[in-house]
Amino acid sequence: MTFDWWTLGLQTINVIVLIWLLQRFFWHPIAGIITARRALADKTLVDAKASSLKAAAALAEIASTRAGFAAERAAIQSAAHADAAKIRSSQLAEAAKQVTALEAAAKARIAAESEADAKAWGQRSGVLAVEIARRLASRLDGPQVKRVFLDWLVAAIAALPEETRQTARAKTTPFDAVSATPLDATEQAHASQTIGAAFGGPVSVTYSTDPNLIAGLELRGDHLTVGNSWQADLIKIQAELQHERHA
Repeated sequence: MTFDWWTLGLQTINVIVLIWLLQRFFWHPIAGIITARRALADKTLVDAKASSLKAAAALAEIASTRAGFAAERAAIQSAAHADAAKIRSSQLAEAAKQVTALEAAAKARIAAESEADAKAWGQRSGVLAVEIARRLASRLDGPQVKRVFLDWLVAAIAALPEETRQTARAKTTPFDAVSATPLDATEQAHASQTIGAAFGGPVSVTYSTDPNLIAGLELRGDHLTVGNSWQADLIKIQAELQHERHA
């Protein structure tokens, strides 16, 4: 077997030329492309990282904003609840005040109505009692009753001041002795004598009747009246009853 050095040398040269050509026209551009691609990839990674950081910052800001919104919403809700509680408390206090005022007004009205009713019933009962007494007393106007009322009239005249009795003795116009039922001549004479003795001297007396007196004997003059009848007593009692109820 023979070894062809020329062929080997040419092949070696071809290999060297091929390697040089590949290195010059293939490996260098490919390496540049790879480097450029790597740089671009690195830049892309850096940009992506920056974008990620920006996105994280934006998310953090959004979360902070949401937290702020939540806190503000909670504060608004709390303030609204506090205001509602104040308004409710104020409304309840006002309602309670109105209820108290209405209750006081109702009690005052009821008390006034009760007092008015009590006064009205008191007046009615007083009038009824007086009317009952009037009807019962109207049956007792007999001679003995007339003598009793004459005695009471004499006692009332005797209790008058001396100056008043002197003036009555000096007057020229007669007194009017009013009785519930007529007095006969004997009764009139006895009454005139007794009345004159009470005044300390003779006085002029005329006689008339007034059934409204029920029973009694009243002496009426121009400036002097001596009331002495069951009518006067009943009117006085009725006035006292009304006064006691009003007090």
